[in-house]
Amino acid sequence: MEQESVKDKEAKPEHQIHFSQLAAYGAGGIIPIALFNITGILVGLMGNISLGLSAFWLGAILIVPRLWDALSDPFIGHLSDNTRTLWGRRRPYLLIGGILVAVFFVVIWWIPKGDMIRTWFPSDTGFQWFQLSYILFSLLLFFTAVNLFEIPHGALGMEMTTNYHERTRLFSAKSFVGNLFAMSTPWLFALASMEIFKGPGGNEADGMRYVSLMIAAFLIPLSFWWFFKLKEPGFVKAAKHEKTPFWKDMKRTAGNRNFIMLTLTIFTLAMGFNFVQLLGSYIPIFYVFGGDKVAGAYLLGINGTIWAITGVLAVFPLNWISPKLGKRNTLTIAILLMCMAQISKIVCYNPSHPYLIIIPTMLLSVGMLFFFTLGSSMVGDICDEEELKTGYRTEGSYYSVFWWFIKMGSALASFVAGALIVFTMFDETQVTKVDKIQGSVREMRSTVQFWKGYHGIASANKVWLENTKTRNAEALKESKEYLTYLGKESLKNHSKANLNLHEYPNQKKNELLNAISTTKATIGSLEQLQWSFEKPEAGAQSSRLDSLIKEAIPLTLQTKIVKARMNSFELRSRLEDKSLVTKNSKEHYKKLMEEVTGVNTRLLNLDINSSPDSLEKELGSIESSIMPLTQQTPYTLLMMRVVEIGLPLLLSIFSIFFVLRYSLTEKRSHEIKELLRQRNLAKT
Repeated sequence: MEQESVKDKEAKPEHQIHFSQLAAYGAGGIIPIALFNITGILVGLMGNISLGLSAFWLGAILIVPRLWDALSDPFIGHLSDNTRTLWGRRRPYLLIGGILVAVFFVVIWWIPKGDMIRTWFPSDTGFQWFQLSYILFSLLLFFTAVNLFEIPHGALGMEMTTNYHERTRLFSAKSFVGNLFAMSTPWLFALASMEIFKGPGGNEADGMRYVSLMIAAFLIPLSFWWFFKLKEPGFVKAAKHEKTPFWKDMKRTAGNRNFIMLTLTIFTLAMGFNFVQLLGSYIPIFYVFGGDKVAGAYLLGINGTIWAITGVLAVFPLNWISPKLGKRNTLTIAILLMCMAQISKIVCYNPSHPYLIIIPTMLLSVGMLFFFTLGSSMVGDICDEEELKTGYRTEGSYYSVFWWFIKMGSALASFVAGALIVFTMFDETQVTKVDKIQGSVREMRSTVQFWKGYHGIASANKVWLENTKTRNAEALKESKEYLTYLGKESLKNHSKANLNLHEYPNQKKNELLNAISTTKATIGSLEQLQWSFEKPEAGAQSSRLDSLIKEAIPLTLQTKIVKARMNSFELRSRLEDKSLVTKNSKEHYKKLMEEVTGVNTRLLNLDINSSPDSLEKELGSIESSIMPLTQQTPYTLLMMRVVEIGLPLLLSIFSIFFVLRYSLTEKRSHEIKELLRQRNLAKT
């Protein structure tokens, strides 16, 4: 009997998955694993630290699309099980779903923003609710498209082979490719932070618009590949089955005890790590690197690469350990590895040695690859058990309900993650106000670098005249738009903006009046200069051209420096307001206020009439002194680590309890397959 069992463990030729099919199916993991995680992490991260939206409300609105995502799963699974077309019951959804995922992934990132759009709303709160509503609607479309692809794709994987370990190999490929691309998340954040994508004065949210277009251009051809390459060997048998009512399929899945135990195991552990997934991006940036988003993004990118490499290697021990110990025991090992990873973070979150973070990353990568690969594979074994009992195979229903539980956990985690960010007292407003100062300074540096190419009267010619006219026109447009914004800001009631800083409304009014006065004067000078450019004699002499160009240089910088000073005032007011209500972080805010005062003083003393070389040097120095202003309080940094390490550990204990109650052992799975084989032979 034991000898027969061993032979049965070996993949028979008719059940082997050819490499081309393995590669095509595995690549499908990009959508449900990679893009699903990328969207969940980056929308929360960028919405909070790039757009300044409340982490609590981001978490709250993220629940809605995730709930819809979970609720639609069983219906899509049932629809897939009962679809009959010339191309099968799964493949049409891969094509349509894949294309829709690409389109809606782009839509998500084109969130309306900017001073002109902000003026449409009577308050900043109204503008933020508008942005939150846009995010909510676009995510509903995106998650619907993901479901339309993923549920049929997962069900297809269960019917592509009936071999116990070949099924694990198939889902290993999906997990590997999905996790490989999922770990591109920090690199996407790093790409979005590059000036080539975000522009001189933009932030990561601007850069992600164009990064998403690259991803869509990659995804659409893949959708056609999946449609034409993948086969449905189970469709011949399924096509003969009668279509079944939705509630009958749901009742059947809910009555399978092993399915419930497996689902609770995956649900509990996934929920624990989903709770803190967002915090895992905050800690390298704001704890390890003290608020330096560029350095933090680079570390996250390195970390993601290590995760991917470890995932490549982890596939081999998984396919070696699982046949020897069985899937349930291997699943338990995976949970223990993830617990070890969490415990190691106590030491490995270290600002003095930032790359120690690689250690828990490697442990988590191995554990999660084992865990989620085996989970999907084991659902396939449960479908075999169900077929033996009922004679029907409803992979779509089982797979959809399996993911329904996980996604309900993700929906809850979306809310909890936002609440946890609020609980740690992370100040996203502080971060976005610092971003605005940096954006203004970087725009000035970009303009100054352009003017460095002008070398005085020797360079005065028609080309430089046209360049200067263009820059002057751009500066005039910018100044007029900013004046409109300032005018509308001056009409707003600012008494509620900083509730504890009673002087703020009057201070804000004075700052606005000064900014309006300066901007009006700048507009007048730019218009006068624009008129001078149009005079016929303007291009007659090099000395005249030189005079006009030198007059234009400081004027193209003037509105940008007014923006930087206004943003600096706003940041100092925010920090002063926070210092009045905090008990344990007064020294932290006192230090930051001294630093922002120094930045503001340097901006006020900046001589925009000095040489471009001197200006660029001073602006570079100012920019380097701005980054530390994002530093969070010691309490916030401590609570981030406590929560991010502790919650997954706690829920892992419950996960182990559930997995030990799963009774569909390897021996029983092989018995089921043999009984199914004999029944099929008897029918023929």
